[in-house]
Amino acid sequence: MISRVWHGWTTIEQADAYETLLTDEIFPGIGQRQIAGYHGIELFRRTTGLEVEFVTIMYFDSLDAIREFAGQDYEVGVVPIKARALLSRFDERSQHYEVKASSVARQDPQA
Repeated sequence: MISRVWHGWTTIEQADAYETLLTDEIFPGIGQRQIAGYHGIELFRRTTGLEVEFVTIMYFDSLDAIREFAGQDYEVGVVPIKARALLSRFDERSQHYEVKASSVARQDPQA
């Protein structure tokens, strides 16, 4: 299993709108793509001073599955235009890690 980690920041005023965009439109859209080897996404949020930081962690079986999601240059951040309009800054590139251990029970988004 490989995790794909990405960070984005927005203003306190835009944070709720950005979260809603993610949970109501972007995340379901990713699931509808039915990417073989995609196992879901988690969203983390924290306020840091005048900004709100969002972290997404996606789970995939392989780099090939990540390439199906992101393209051949699989490290490039996938940030739709609607999301860019709400963000003040974001990671241009995602980080990828082998998941070596986890006690978190995840639901299969394809189920």
